[in-house]
Amino acid sequence: MFASLNPYIITGIGLLYIFTMTTLGAALIFFFKKNVSVLFNKIFLGFAAGVMLAAAVWGLIIPSLETTESGLLPPWFIVSLGIILGTLFLLLIDNLIPHLHLDSKNPEGLKSSWKRTTLLYLAVALHNIPEGLAVGLAFGLAIHLGTSEAMGAAIGLAIGIGIQNFPEGAAVTLPLKNEGFSNSKAFTYGMLSGIVEPIFGIFGLFIAIYLSSVMPWMLSFAAGAMLYVIVEELIPEAHLGEHSHLGTFGLISGFILMMIISVALTV
Repeated sequence: MFASLNPYIITGIGLLYIFTMTTLGAALIFFFKKNVSVLFNKIFLGFAAGVMLAAAVWGLIIPSLETTESGLLPPWFIVSLGIILGTLFLLLIDNLIPHLHLDSKNPEGLKSSWKRTTLLYLAVALHNIPEGLAVGLAFGLAIHLGTSEAMGAAIGLAIGIGIQNFPEGAAVTLPLKNEGFSNSKAFTYGMLSGIVEPIFGIFGLFIAIYLSSVMPWMLSFAAGAMLYVIVEELIPEAHLGEHSHLGTFGLISGFILMMIISVALTV
């Protein structure tokens, strides 16, 4: 299905697409005249968590298991260790780099004199790293394997990440309006939060093409980083206060949608 298409052009489109979807989500700020309801954020964040969870399973963990060669260490051990390393990496980032979550008053990470706006931006941008890395790795693996199935899986992962980037872009930008940001300033911060994805996507692409021996490790590493973001940030924020079932339904909807996309494009 994808054999006749230039894989590098597809990859470029995929990386541009995930950034564009974040930008479109951030642009929703111009359609809200008043402060945004917390219920919107619950649904948006829950949906993003569901998509990321399914993407971590079908787009990263399963391919990691399938590409791990038999050796001294069993595939399940390599993938498990990779997930743990990815989780610890995000934990380290959280504790080192100063940032401020939208629902918090006190910054996390090392102490700094940075402005509140900078800290708010970093909180989102840092957690977009594993998404971009995951998409780049998936396309790099597809180029390395040269199969239509692998390219279909990479496209499916990019579509899923892009879909969740839309509500995520909105979930990042809309609360900034409640923080007192102007529409244009909130949009700018929301859009720029997604720029790290294509940057780390190119990094993941390079690893997959030129360092294919570490692919199983990197795929599971990206999965672990995504799982950390889901459990540490998205799910708690989607369930704050009352009406937590909205976040739950959003998560389930996102998970099912990403599962369908992943399976449909690899059949």
